[in-house]
Amino acid sequence: MSVAKVTEISSASTQSFEDAITRGIQRASRTVHGIQSAWVNEQSVVVNDNQVTEWRVNLKVTFLLDE
Repeated sequence: MSVAKVTEISSASTQSFEDAITRGIQRASRTVHGIQSAWVNEQSVVVNDNQVTEWRVNLKVTFLLDE
């Protein structure tokens, strides 16, 4: 029987929401193994001089616990 854990992480990008998600998963995978899925819990942007300068996401990442 597998047991999974969910942890929440935040990530940001100066490109897009998709890039913020990808960067977050790539970074998490360096220390968390067995990632199975991720759910975008929240999205936000930083605005400077009427321009979006940063895209941010909060992710709930599900991974399997080691046996």
